[in-house]
Amino acid sequence: MLDEEHHELLAQVASLYYEAEKSQTEIADLLGLSRVKVYRLLKEAREEGVVKIVIDWPIERELQMEKDLAQVFHLKKALVLKTTRPDDSGALHRLGQMAARYLELILEDGMTLSVCLGRSTYEVIHAVRPSFRAHVNVVQAMGSIPFAIQDLDSAALARQLAQKLGGQVLYLASPLIANTPAEAEVIRRQKSIETTLNVSRAADVLLVGIGGMDPHHSRYVAAEVISAERLAAMEQEGVIGDMGGNFITLDGELHPCLFNQCRIGLALDEMKHIPNVMAVAMGPGKVSAILGGLRTGAVDILCTDLLTARAVLNLETAGEPQVAVP
Repeated sequence: MLDEEHHELLAQVASLYYEAEKSQTEIADLLGLSRVKVYRLLKEAREEGVVKIVIDWPIERELQMEKDLAQVFHLKKALVLKTTRPDDSGALHRLGQMAARYLELILEDGMTLSVCLGRSTYEVIHAVRPSFRAHVNVVQAMGSIPFAIQDLDSAALARQLAQKLGGQVLYLASPLIANTPAEAEVIRRQKSIETTLNVSRAADVLLVGIGGMDPHHSRYVAAEVISAERLAAMEQEGVIGDMGGNFITLDGELHPCLFNQCRIGLALDEMKHIPNVMAVAMGPGKVSAILGGLRTGAVDILCTDLLTARAVLNLETAGEPQVAVP
């Protein structure tokens, strides 16, 4: 417990810095202290609760919808961003912020976080605050893609996240897709690949996106891993999207397509053994994919927006796609 004199000093320094907007150098001159001493006093003021910083994020959540999703799909947690129109250009950024705040809550020192590529997971990683240093190790959960979308690559995301979290990063030094199933099996048996996959399987948290089948928004088409024509054919064959590179059907099963046989990364069944699988996705083009992802039984935490959540619940209860309306 702070003694009264020291408590008063902490409050005085904090007031000068936060309320009077004095610089640390100015405070040092006023109080006859060194700048380093002022820095340490400000740090102590935050740690001791003399200063309480409350950030009002421009994020509203739909709590009732969160409860409905969690109940219907047996989730540990659902996070639903309040949205009122489908053309909300900033919604994905806010969704990333919302997911990042929850991720910061569940991560603890010494944990391992496995990460998959994607636009949604990129937004989450971008929103993790640099000041949040939980010494969490990060492991790449799926192979890399060509440089066409390097910022969204699994290796790039793992590196960025490890830098923010103050932990080590373990790369999966492999392409996402091998030429043949036999070649994929050989790659999986390589010692370095096997080691990374084993660490990924034992992760405490998995951060994963859910992708739809629109070729105009497909990272696989953009990277020329799959052609737009092949993606359309896969959709005709019953594929509704992918979760961490695992292409799935509407009933939540792994589709027997060639891509699934040739991919290098965490398998769908392996995801089910990770205690906290956080899936982040939104948008009308992903409704069926999100429902399929939820039906896999692998997702523990879903982060989405209100319009998408409504459409997913409608599809679950009605058995056919429906368009969400405000």
